[in-house]
Amino acid sequence: MQKMLNERCRTSRHPIAPVDSHLASVLLLTDENSTHCAAVPPALLTMNIDWGAFTPWSAVIGGAIIGVAAAMLALVNGRVAGISGIVGGLLRPRGGDLAWRFAFIAGLVAAPSMYALGGTWLSSTIEASYPSLIAAGLLVGVGTRYAGGCTSGHGVCGLSRLSPRSLVATLAFMAAGCATVYVVRHVIGG
Repeated sequence: MQKMLNERCRTSRHPIAPVDSHLASVLLLTDENSTHCAAVPPALLTMNIDWGAFTPWSAVIGGAIIGVAAAMLALVNGRVAGISGIVGGLLRPRGGDLAWRFAFIAGLVAAPSMYALGGTWLSSTIEASYPSLIAAGLLVGVGTRYAGGCTSGHGVCGLSRLSPRSLVATLAFMAAGCATVYVVRHVIGG
């Protein structure tokens, strides 16, 4: 990212010399006519929160719905609501085990569709290439096999059951995610 900003500032109408990211960051000020660049010490950069996008009530309601659904599946069927395990069970079916799995997956597909009928469809932008997405999906699949479950199985259901194995798995998921974001954004520069 720093390389890209330095290059953009070098080629702008108001350039500055390339900046060492440890000493200062490049700040881009863009208006209709030009881009102005300035070197800013990291201590002066602060994080701003977009309070208009801060939606705690929808997060609380969504979390409660997920919690109730996971609890109902555990109490009624004696199953953990882990998506990788549910989909994996469809790939190697056993007798009498398919109906609830299909119903669960159908609910995952139907819920956002019903939301879109009643409200506005939420737009999302994925800036990764298809090869990156395929590689990421395969790595997540391999990781769920090694961990014996996914973030929903360990993070939602396992932690609520106070499972030490799920705590370790969830900490590993989160650490790997943080490390991946850091490497991709700050080391590789993507």
